[in-house]
Order: sequence, then structure tokens, then C-alpha cells
Amino acid sequence: MLTVYGIRQCDTCRKALKWLEAEGVEHRFHDLRDDGLSREQVRAWLGSPLADALVNRRSTTWRGLTDQEKAAEGKALEDLLLAHPTLVKRPVFERGGQVLAIGFKPEDLRAQL
Repeated sequence: MLTVYGIRQCDTCRKALKWLEAEGVEHRFHDLRDDGLSREQVRAWLGSPLADALVNRRSTTWRGLTDQEKAAEGKALEDLLLAHPTLVKRPVFERGGQVLAIGFKPEDLRAQL
């Protein structure tokens, strides 16, 4: 089953969920704020080939970080994402522990499904 990680109030997440419904793709939604994230989950995402796209560097949260926080790597980056789940670019699509896509572009997601 496809798991969609995002935030319920996020417009992009809502568009992605509507698209998945229309396409008949079985999925479940995991709200980053309400359901949280585990360190293992964040570590797996940062170890994926799509890790460079994981941090939303356009977010209000990102702009509020110090230069030291913005330069975080490794465990410090894990800690930052766990403390501020809104830094995760949304949505993250995962199946069987593998990140399929980060962000929503229907044509890219269709190719992964």
C-alpha cells in the first residue's frame, strides 16, 4: 500500500490525495503533525536517492532557522526534521519502505506507480 506523508492543511497534499482517489490508487495518509515521525523514518528518507529533495527550503520554517541549523547534516539534520516536521517537503510518497516521490507531480508519480 502507498503511504502519503504530509500535512492535512497543505494544498499540495490535498491535491495529491484527490488525484490518488480519482486514479483509484489505494493509499493511506500519515499527517506529519498529528501522527509524527520516528527517527528511523527520517533516517531512511535521508538515506534514499531522493534525500536532496526532502528539505523544503522555501518554507516559512526554513526561513526562521539559523545559518547553523540550515547547514545541518547527519544526526543534526535528523533532529531538525523531527523537531520541525513542516521542513519536510510534501507530500512524501512511500511504498514498502521505499520513497517513490517527494512533492506532487502527477506524471512523475504515475511513472512510479
